[in-house]
Amino acid sequence: MKEAAKVFYEGLLYKDASKVKDLVNLKLKEGFSADEILNEGLTEGMYIVGRGFKEGSIYIPEVMMAAKNMQAGMDILKPLLTEKGAKPLGRIGLGTVQGDIHDIGKNIVGMIMVGSGFEVINLGVNIPPEKFIEAIEKYEPDILGLSALLTSTMMEMKKVIEAVRSSNLGKKPKIIVGGAPLTQEFADEIGADAYGKDAVSGAEKAKELMGIK
Repeated sequence: MKEAAKVFYEGLLYKDASKVKDLVNLKLKEGFSADEILNEGLTEGMYIVGRGFKEGSIYIPEVMMAAKNMQAGMDILKPLLTEKGAKPLGRIGLGTVQGDIHDIGKNIVGMIMVGSGFEVINLGVNIPPEKFIEAIEKYEPDILGLSALLTSTMMEMKKVIEAVRSSNLGKKPKIIVGGAPLTQEFADEIGADAYGKDAVSGAEKAKELMGIK
């Protein structure tokens, strides 16, 4: 599986999912485990896609195509992983704060996080603090990701953070924030546990919050 990441990366950017499906089935026939194919093939391949997006050599339509193709590969592996009792790195709830209906950036973050091994719950857009609290009660995420693209909605993040911290929730998630107008200074100011400058950085920060190197 030494060259698997590059091969899967190329497959993820193929025009349809057939390439990834063929690669997954081929590796299974060659005797590689579902874990190996997921971690050394699909996940590493998607990580390269994310890096390309971060550096500007890969664009949004390609990232979305890669995510769709990765899901096709995951559909083959999922039953095998379930049999083995394989668990994700953690559960992440992602949502765009109240007053903001932008979701492309949030969705890309979710794709990269799935590709990094997390279970992701997409909570949607325009979410008020009380709805975030309800989602935490329902899904019990390890991490809550807050997104905002408008400067006018940035302070909504602080309201969500305050609502979570002052709540009676039995399990309170770590909170990571991101979005075009945000900075590390702003994230510190509102009390976030982490700040993701972009999708790849967000996934890396999520791993750090879970204590994963």
